[in-house]
Amino acid sequence: QVHLVESGGGLVQPGGSLTLSCVASGTIYSINVMGWYRQAPGRLRELVAIVTSGNRPTYTNSVRGRFTASRDIAKNTVYLQMNSLKPEDPAVYYCNAVGVRTEPDAGWGDYWGQGTQVTVSS
Repeated sequence: QVHLVESGGGLVQPGGSLTLSCVASGTIYSINVMGWYRQAPGRLRELVAIVTSGNRPTYTNSVRGRFTASRDIAKNTVYLQMNSLKPEDPAVYYCNAVGVRTEPDAGWGDYWGQGTQVTVSS
């Protein structure tokens, strides 16, 4: 079984910064893509950023230039450095892992973390 655990959420003032971390644990051989999604109250869950196994990030337009996503492949960890936080950024941020293999010849699995709350308020 694979588990994703996020950390680093909290309260920050507008313009401030936070760094989220997500560690995937369990029997893991490889992970294709890790990333971050967010869901604000009353809204659908939306993509924030994803990072491939080659450590290439892709961002949604609203965070490009402010957020930086990266992975530590060896540690099965993905990070989200969030700068210049805006009032529209608060949400529960979820970690996602896609294409997880527990063995070289095993099938793929997709997993979600429980989420971490990010609040932006003065």
